Amino acid sequence: MMGPAHSLSGAAAWLGVGAAVAAAGHPMPWPVLLTGALISAGAALAPDLDHKAATISRAFGPLSRWLCEIVDKLSYAVYKATRKQGDARRSGGHRTLTHTWLWAVLIGAGASALAVAGGRWAVLAILFAHMVLAIEGLLWRAARGSSSDVLVWLLAATSAWIIAGMLDKPGNGSGWLFTEPGQEYLWLGLPILLGALVHDIGDALTVSGCPILWPIPIGRKRWYPLGPPKVMRFRAGSWIELKVLMPVFMLIGGLGGAAALGFI
Repeated sequence: MMGPAHSLSGAAAWLGVGAAVAAAGHPMPWPVLLTGALISAGAALAPDLDHKAATISRAFGPLSRWLCEIVDKLSYAVYKATRKQGDARRSGGHRTLTHTWLWAVLIGAGASALAVAGGRWAVLAILFAHMVLAIEGLLWRAARGSSSDVLVWLLAATSAWIIAGMLDKPGNGSGWLFTEPGQEYLWLGLPILLGALVHDIGDALTVSGCPILWPIPIGRKRWYPLGPPKVMRFRAGSWIELKVLMPVFMLIGGLGGAAALGFI
C-alpha cells in the first residue's frame, strides 16, 4: 500500500477500537480517541523505515534518510541470518523485520516504557514524531515537497504541545486504561502497535504479501509472505487502493468515531 492508504487505515482502526470499547461500556475520553487516531495514522507509516523511498524516509530530513539506511541494512542482516531453505534470496531488507508482529509489539512496548520513564518530554517526542508522520500521510498533497518540511514540523510540534496539555487535564485521558500512579501515558504504545499491525495487514493484501508471522516458520519458509489468494491481491497504488479501499477506510473511520463518541 501507499502512504495515504496506510495512514487512513491506521486512523480508522483506532476509531474502530474506540467504537468497540464504547459498546463494551468503557468509552474513551474524546482526547484519547483523537490522539490515538493521529498516532495510529502516523505509526501506520513507520514500518516502511526499511525503505529508502518511503514517506518516512523524507519526513525528518537527513536524520530519517540515515535511519532508513541503517534499518534497511539491519533488516537485511536479520533476514539472511534467519532465512530457511524455502525463503527467496534478496538484496535488501524491505518488507522483512519491520513488517512483522514481533517488531510491532517491540515498538509499541518500547514507546510505552519510554513515555512512563521519560515523563513529559518523552511524551512530547513520541507525539511529535507521530504527528509529523500523520500529517505526511493524511495531508500528503499539502505536505509534498521539501519546501513544506519546516511547516510540517512546526504544525506537528504545536499539535504535540496542545495535545499533551489537553491529555494532562483531569479526566482527559493521560491515565486512561492504566490507572495506577506512575502509569500515565502507558497506553501510548497501543495505537503505535495497532498502526504497525494495520500497515502489515495492508501490505499483505498486495501482490508481494507480508511476512507478518516471522519468526514463526511455515513449511520451508520462515519469512512466509502472508496474504489472501493471489487473485484477490492488488498492486500498491492501483485503482483498487485509491478508489475502493481509501473510501472504505474513511467510511469505517467516520462510523467508528461517531459510535465511539455516542452519536450512533
